[in-house]
Amino acid sequence: MEKKFRRTMVTAALPYANGPVHIGHLAGVYVPADIYVRYLRLKGEDVVFVGGSDEHGVPITIKAKKEGVTPQDIVDRYHKIIKESFEGLGISFDVYSRTTSKIHAKTASDFFKKLYDKGEFVEKTTMQYYDEEAHQFLADRYIVGTCPHCGNTRAYGDQCEACGTSLNATDLIDPKSAITGNVPVLRETKHWYLPLDKWEPRLRQWILEEHKEWRPNVYGQCKSWLDLGLQPRAVSRDLDWGVPVPVEGAEGKVLYVWFDAPIGYISNTKELLPDDWEKYWKDKDSRIVHFIGKDNIVFHCIIFPAMLMAEGSYQLPDNVPANEFLNLEGDKISTSRNWAVWLNEYLEDLPGKQDVLRYVLTANAPETRDNDFTWKDFQARNNNELVAILGNFVNRTLVLTHKYFDGIVPACGELTDYDRASLNEFADVKATLEKYLDTFRFRDAQKEAMNLARIGNKYLADTEPWKLAKTDMARVATILNLSLQITANLAIAFEPFLPFMSKKLRTILGMHEFSWNALGSVDILSAGATIGQPELLFEKIGDEVVEAQVKKLVDMKRANALANFEPKPVAAPVAFDEFMKMDIRVGTVLECEKVKKADKLLKFRIDDGMGGRTIVSGIAKFYNPEDLVGKQVCFVANFEPRKLKGIESQGMILSAENADGSLVVIGPQGPVVPGCQVG
Repeated sequence: MEKKFRRTMVTAALPYANGPVHIGHLAGVYVPADIYVRYLRLKGEDVVFVGGSDEHGVPITIKAKKEGVTPQDIVDRYHKIIKESFEGLGISFDVYSRTTSKIHAKTASDFFKKLYDKGEFVEKTTMQYYDEEAHQFLADRYIVGTCPHCGNTRAYGDQCEACGTSLNATDLIDPKSAITGNVPVLRETKHWYLPLDKWEPRLRQWILEEHKEWRPNVYGQCKSWLDLGLQPRAVSRDLDWGVPVPVEGAEGKVLYVWFDAPIGYISNTKELLPDDWEKYWKDKDSRIVHFIGKDNIVFHCIIFPAMLMAEGSYQLPDNVPANEFLNLEGDKISTSRNWAVWLNEYLEDLPGKQDVLRYVLTANAPETRDNDFTWKDFQARNNNELVAILGNFVNRTLVLTHKYFDGIVPACGELTDYDRASLNEFADVKATLEKYLDTFRFRDAQKEAMNLARIGNKYLADTEPWKLAKTDMARVATILNLSLQITANLAIAFEPFLPFMSKKLRTILGMHEFSWNALGSVDILSAGATIGQPELLFEKIGDEVVEAQVKKLVDMKRANALANFEPKPVAAPVAFDEFMKMDIRVGTVLECEKVKKADKLLKFRIDDGMGGRTIVSGIAKFYNPEDLVGKQVCFVANFEPRKLKGIESQGMILSAENADGSLVVIGPQGPVVPGCQVG
C-alpha cells in the first residue's frame, strides 16, 4: 500500500550562475517542477518549493578571469538575471536563494564537519597538475591540451567538447595551464573522499528494490552505475572560490561543488523556515522530490543520498523524476556555441507569451527520451491549439453570454440526452489528471486538460445556440450555462500549466475562490452571477515572428563560431609532382536540382568546355539549386567517376568550410571560359 505523506519538499536543480537559463533547463526541470507544486497547492497540500543559484565551481572562476572581474561579480550578475527570469515565467518558488549566502556556507561547513567527526571520509594523497607561476593546483577546466582521440587542440582536462569524450587531465597531449599558458607540473596534494563503495549495498537495496516505480531512464542509469561498482569520490579540491574545508591543514581547499550544491536545498529551506525546516527534511511523514535533468541523476540518486546516509538524520528522496534533454531545431543545445533560446531574451522578445512557452515545453517534454523544440512547432501549437481550441471555445462562450444574457450566467434548464453525454465525457477529468500528475506524466496531463476544451468546442458547434436564439431561449440558457461551467473547469485544470491564462480567466468569470475538488462539476458558477467582458486569451503568432527567432539563432551561432574559429592543423606535406596530377577546371552550372531521398546532395549539369558532365555535391543544406544555375565553379576534373544515389558523379566541386560549418562554393572572381585550368 502506497504511503501517505503529510508534507512534500520539492527541489529544482540549482542552475549554474555563469549564464542565464535556457529552454533546455526549463523543459528538463523548472516547468515540470512548477506544474507539480501548483497542483499540490491546488489540492491544499503542505508543500515547499525550494530553488537557488549554484554559485561555486571552476567555470565561474574561469569566466571571472576572462572578464577581469571577481567570481562574486559574475554570480551576482547571473543570480539576478536567473531569479528575475524565473519570476517572469511564473516559476513559483517559495524561496530562491544562492550558495554564496552566509547560511549556506555554515550549513555546508557543518554538514562536512559532522561527517568528518564521524570518520566518514577517507584521506588520500594524489598527484595533480600545478602551475608554478600562478602558485596553484589546476582544476581540470584550467588545463588545456590536445585530445588523444580526435586531435582537438583546445580540449579541457575533463572533457573534449569537440568529440564529447570524457578525459582525465593526464590524458591530454601537450597539456598547458589555461591561466599562464605554462606547462604544469605534477605535485602531491591531499583531499578527502566520500567512500561511495561503503554505501553501495544500501543504495542498491534502496533504489533497485524499493524504488522500481522510478522512471525507467532514472532507474536504468542508477543500475548501470551500481553494476559498475562505486568508487570513493573527492569532496574537496584546491581552489580559492567556494566553501572552505573546515578542518586544520586544509588551507587553500574548498568543498567540491558537487558536495556543496545539493546542501543548498537544505540551507535554502533553513533561510525560508528557520524554525520549521527540519520537519521537511527529517520527519518520516515528509517526502522529498528532486526535479533534475538526466546529467544530474547520479548526483541526486547516488551521491547526495550517500551523503545523507552518512550524516544519518535526513530522509532520502521519495522520487527523482529526471527528464532527458531538449534539442533545439534538430541540434543539441550548447551554451558554448550560443545555440539556445535564453529565457530572459524570450521574455523581452515575446512579452505576454509566458504561457505559450510553458505549454509548448510541456507538450514536447523530454520525459523519457530526448525531444526537439522548433520555432515552427511553437507557432503551430500556439495557433492551432491555444488559439483555435482553447481560446476559441472560451471566447465564443463569453461573447454569446454577453450577447444573449448581458453577461449574466443563465440558469440551467432541463438537460437533453446529448447534454448528459457531453457532460459524461469530462466527468472523470479530475481523476484522470490526478493519475497523470501524481506519476509525473505532465505531457499527458496537459493533453487531458486541452481535451476538455475540445469537448467544449464540439458541444457548442453541435448545439448551435446562435440558431436557437430566435425560437428557444430556455434551451440557449442551458447550453451557455453548461459551456460556462466547462470554461470554469478549464480555469482550474490549466492553473498548474498556464497560470497567467488561468488567472485572467478566473478574473473574468469572477472565480475569486476556487478549488481543485470542484474540477469535473457543473455548478462552479452560480446562475445570476455577472461575468466580465471577453478578452482574447491568446493571439496568433505570424511567420515573421518565428522567422526572426530562427534568424537570431543562426546569427548567434555564426558569430560565436567566427569568434572562436581556429584553423585546422595543416595536413602533411604533398610533393609538388603529386599536386600537379590534380586537374582543376572552371565550369558553368547549366542545371542544378536536389537528389531525391538525399537531404545533402545536389545534382549539377556542368558546361566544362568538353561536352558537359554531371557532378553530385553534398551542399544542399547551404544552397537553393536555382541560385547556382549560371554560376561558375571550380571542380576537380580527373577524379575517377563514382555513383552517389545511383547517379554517376564525374568530378568534385570545390568548396570552403566556414567557421560555422557552412560550405561556400569556390569560383573565379571574373568570367572564365568553361574548361580553363586552375593552376
